[in-house]
Amino acid sequence: MLHGHTKEEKEDVLLEEYLSDSDIGSVAQLIVYNDDVNTFEWVIQCFIEVLRHTTEQAEQLALLIYFKGKATVKTGSKRELMPKKEALIDRGLSAVIEEGG
Repeated sequence: MLHGHTKEEKEDVLLEEYLSDSDIGSVAQLIVYNDDVNTFEWVIQCFIEVLRHTTEQAEQLALLIYFKGKATVKTGSKRELMPKKEALIDRGLSAVIEEGG
């Protein structure tokens, strides 16, 4: 630990610098797009581990993404969703955050 701060605290500071005040409280959706690379099993595992979805939720979302081309997998503040989006992208999924309801 550098200067007594945890990794999470450092990420929060960086995130606060990245997001404006209006972004922090607004409702946003984390959207995942279908691709021809990732397997159902991998997408489901990612949703369970990163988003803390149940197996059933993760399976339903994977099917929605497959048939519709995309699906909202999580709703919340942009601040809350940003690290989850990055974690999904790091695992090879195509994820974006869209603002508004």
